[in-house]
Amino acid sequence: MVDGEVENVHASAIALDSAAALFRGPPGSGKSDLALRCLALSNGTGWSGAPQLLADDQVLLTLDNGCLTASCPAPIRGKIEVRGLGIITLPFIPSATVRLVIDLVPADRIERLPAPRRTVRLRGVDVPHMQIAPFEQSAPIKVLLALSGQTNG
Repeated sequence: MVDGEVENVHASAIALDSAAALFRGPPGSGKSDLALRCLALSNGTGWSGAPQLLADDQVLLTLDNGCLTASCPAPIRGKIEVRGLGIITLPFIPSATVRLVIDLVPADRIERLPAPRRTVRLRGVDVPHMQIAPFEQSAPIKVLLALSGQTNG
């Protein structure tokens, strides 16, 4: 990916202040559900402010001087799929810097004590990385703690 190039990826994203967490996983893996549960939390232990919706199902990634920015395609800004309810509209943030990549995996694939400072190379940028079992009750808290920098990494 070169500066200014935009790539549309299948993911969902939330932001805490100007830092974005990108949720990756196959269809039906819980990306939208985890994003919605993160949005329901605010001013928790280890972070301040309220998480905001950035994008659901499609995230536009743009590289600018080594910084990876996430935004949402215009037709779906502020929209999120809520299984059983349909597509709803929520307040959203237009863009944020990708500071965390989260792969959604089954609970039995999660390391109990993962190595600190794990990263994944995304579009030429090394970004902190973690795996989460999206349907665990504590999953949204884990996301926000990691996004706010409250981890050993």
